Amino acid sequence: MKRVGILGGTFDPPHLGHLLIAEEVKNKLALEEVWFIPSNEPPHKHKARTSANNRIAMLERAIASNDTFKIDTIEVERLGKSYTFDTMKVLIDTYPDTTFYFIIGADMVEYLPKWDRINELINIVKFVGVRRTGYHLQSDFPIIALDIPMIDVSSTLIRERISRNQSTRYLLPEDVESYIKGKRLYEQE
Repeated sequence: MKRVGILGGTFDPPHLGHLLIAEEVKNKLALEEVWFIPSNEPPHKHKARTSANNRIAMLERAIASNDTFKIDTIEVERLGKSYTFDTMKVLIDTYPDTTFYFIIGADMVEYLPKWDRINELINIVKFVGVRRTGYHLQSDFPIIALDIPMIDVSSTLIRERISRNQSTRYLLPEDVESYIKGKRLYEQE
């Protein structure tokens, strides 16, 4: 069985924290790949600030140097709100010889009881919870809890900095930062 990590999100923009989480979980669990799945419209957040095409282009640049990182656009292609159960059901049906590890931060672990069809979802995918400052990683659901090095960065912080014309150096991959500047993304938050 192939072992694949799934990291979903809006990636608006993708930052070094996303890459660090993916790499650390991949190494600690001996995963063969990590697939980044940008959402079209997440059920628990506001709409993305930039188009799916821009977010995919930024992700492509962010992961370009890592052959074990891939992008799957299943949720963008589906349109509308993205529910993890629907996405994982399609992936499991499409890749029956793969075990999927769904990577979430401790903040999302606390939110799991509110996820759509969570009791079915926990039976078809393994959840990996990574510790995050300010959150306790506790759940009644089966979670593989991992301690990994973290940097305190968020897409919100990056968008705010860009809108204030502040530096995002060392928070974003250089190619992503160049793309954002070239497209003038997030200047008006």
